[in-house]
Amino acid sequence: MNELWADALETLRNRLSSEAFETWFAPIQCDGQTGDSLQLRVPNRFYVEWLSTHYLGFLHGALREKSANDKLTIEWTVDENLQERVPQQKRSVPAAAPTPSFNMSPSVTGERHEATLVGMPAPVAAPMQTTAQINESARVHGLNTKYSFDNFVVGPSNQLAHAAAFAAASSRGKKYNPLFIYGGTGLGKTHLVNAVGHRILQDRPSARVLYLSAERFTNEFIFALQTHKISEFRERYRNNCDVLLMDDIQFLAGREQTQEEFFHTFNALYHSDRQIVVTSDVYPQLIPEMQERLISRFQWGLVADIQAPELDTRIAILRRKAAEEGIEFADDVALFLAQVVKSNVRELEGTLLRLAVRADLVKRVIDLDFAKETLRAVLPLPEHATSVEDIQQAVCKYFNIRLADLKSHRRHRAVSYPRMVAMYLCRQRLGTSFPQLGELFGGKDHTTVLSAVKKIGGLVEKEDPKVRGELEAIERKLGF
Repeated sequence: MNELWADALETLRNRLSSEAFETWFAPIQCDGQTGDSLQLRVPNRFYVEWLSTHYLGFLHGALREKSANDKLTIEWTVDENLQERVPQQKRSVPAAAPTPSFNMSPSVTGERHEATLVGMPAPVAAPMQTTAQINESARVHGLNTKYSFDNFVVGPSNQLAHAAAFAAASSRGKKYNPLFIYGGTGLGKTHLVNAVGHRILQDRPSARVLYLSAERFTNEFIFALQTHKISEFRERYRNNCDVLLMDDIQFLAGREQTQEEFFHTFNALYHSDRQIVVTSDVYPQLIPEMQERLISRFQWGLVADIQAPELDTRIAILRRKAAEEGIEFADDVALFLAQVVKSNVRELEGTLLRLAVRADLVKRVIDLDFAKETLRAVLPLPEHATSVEDIQQAVCKYFNIRLADLKSHRRHRAVSYPRMVAMYLCRQRLGTSFPQLGELFGGKDHTTVLSAVKKIGGLVEKEDPKVRGELEAIERKLGF
């Protein structure tokens, strides 16, 4: 393996979650370096698209740290033989024909760069649809026009589900079929399944997309039985459907006859390579009173979960919602709201809208004081929103050192270790940037902060009992 690539991989392994690294970087094969070009092989074309859209900044940063060559470019080649290196639960159906190479230059900022197929004509764009046409199409198919991939905020908690949904929408029935997305209420499952439908209709307006809840499927089935129209019901779902998108599949639990009907519908669609996407509140095997053969089929494709969003993701969601609704607020309000509402995206967005409505009624600017005043009556707020200074004070009290020492340049372990702990907590819990943390810790360089966070993070990953105990004790004092 190329030494530069090996070093870059090690850097990426330390910076990404283990799942993200194993999914997107472990399967890559390096063929070496020719001049300013690094040759990398990936299992399929989707890897090129996803890596260039979401990880190019990480990749370029890792390469730049290990090489002084600012002109280094990456040449991607799709090699279906690498499909065996893809984690089993994430494999897609291999393409029928080999795909040509891609040439792409890494971006310093991580912005998206379109890949160009060497020696192939550019794809022909589909005719643009007017807003009225898009809305009418969505109405006919039952989709919500507000939910698309463009306005879905991606973070570590939903990265796999977003990637799988995007792939399923881009290659109907050939990748991740069926796609089973599960997670708690209000985390974005409905958003993603609607986005799949919109993307498919954008690429192929004539596609027969059916989006509905499992409850509606059940009600339609019962009505068909009562009115002796079961043949029409089956024609609609088994023959006149190219894509089936179903929310809340757990609603079928305990309904034996409806499960039987859905089982045959699933088989009819699956065996004709038509895309199926379902969502649930829980993992397939945890759905009570669900037939084993259905659970087994849900696991034929990819099962992807959505977790509660991290602090940075929650802040990004708030800013996205504010931009969509034309809401203006002070910078510290987003951080405050993200610290108060932690587990539900729907509640987070609703809280922002509640603030906006009240601010409009009383003619107030949405600042931190107004946010605290408004939410105190409806949300269980902590005594105060945690700040970097709060964490610094808590760490100093726990380790019995002075704040001045924590911010000093002293390197004695009695001071340097608590300083690293404080930096780690600030980064993990508040999402404060490395340069800002460096300034708040006495003018340290951002690389010093990065090193401290990585060191403590490494000890946490190794499940060091001493470090974990100290972190948990400090977090309890802070109310985390």
